[in-house]
Amino acid sequence: MTLLDAPKFDAELARRRSVALYSAAGLFILLFIGGWFASGMPVDWPWNWWTHLRGRMTANHFLDAVQQNDLQKAYGIWSHDPSFQQHAAQHAEYPFERFQQDWSPTSSANEFGPIKSHKIVAARRSGNVLIMGIRINNLKGSALFLDYDPHTHTLGFSPVELYLGP
Repeated sequence: MTLLDAPKFDAELARRRSVALYSAAGLFILLFIGGWFASGMPVDWPWNWWTHLRGRMTANHFLDAVQQNDLQKAYGIWSHDPSFQQHAAQHAEYPFERFQQDWSPTSSANEFGPIKSHKIVAARRSGNVLIMGIRINNLKGSALFLDYDPHTHTLGFSPVELYLGP
């Protein structure tokens, strides 16, 4: 076969190929942007977006349970162990009694009082954990800083505080 014997150009096949290529590229871009929005629009690498999504979901479920004053469910989310009563020895570092003192709406150790609303205003990956800054009851002066460990799926108090702006 020589150059003069080349097959005829098939315009319909070329059009179908270009439509398929542009559709695949558009779908990829749409999924990429959708994943970014779903994970809370993090300023982080795309491979960390799943950690942002899971950490925000866990913190929201936890704070919703605290708002409903269901502290047993909240502690199960906090420790990633819904059946924590069956093996309390594993949770000796932060037992349920201490958790109740920290999160009960009537406790004097709870600096926020009864939690009526919450909003995650910042989340950053630092080392192995996701640190979240959460405004409780729309209080501008103080925020709650929690960390989420993506390996153990547990929450904890963060020793690091994020800048939340003026």
